[in-house]
Amino acid sequence: MRERRARQERARAREFEAFVAGAGGRLLHAATLLTAEPPGAAPGAQRLLVGALAHTCADWTRLRGEDPYDHTRQELAARFAHTAWRYRRSRGGLLGILSPQERLVLVLRLYEGVAEEQTAAGLGLPVERVRALCSRAMAAMLSRGAAPLPSALREAEGAL
Repeated sequence: MRERRARQERARAREFEAFVAGAGGRLLHAATLLTAEPPGAAPGAQRLLVGALAHTCADWTRLRGEDPYDHTRQELAARFAHTAWRYRRSRGGLLGILSPQERLVLVLRLYEGVAEEQTAAGLGLPVERVRALCSRAMAAMLSRGAAPLPSALREAEGAL
């Protein structure tokens, strides 16, 4: 019985490691966009992601049928929302001119492709508020002279 349990634990650990290897880069980039830290020097984003991954690892056996990427992204967004006061000042990142809430909505909507309704439900906001935050953030980025936002976010991903 012990041996079987140990094999199951090792198999789960390998599954989690494979998940992190496959999704870790994209999740780190999302965290870096959220914290508005420059690519390559993002200790806040790394801390945020490690916390979200630790939560996912703890829940790994209970995720039956649930998408671990979606679970981790939700945890990442929740952790960022609870600590957003730390990221009010720009640190030179791509989305540094935006408020933490605008960054969160923009990253979820445009970078991660989460539907408006799902974003609103995940953040506990009305759909109209999510729509307004996204519009205001896009206007701010475009007035700054940034490239069209989805392509700018993808280009920044290549810099990581």
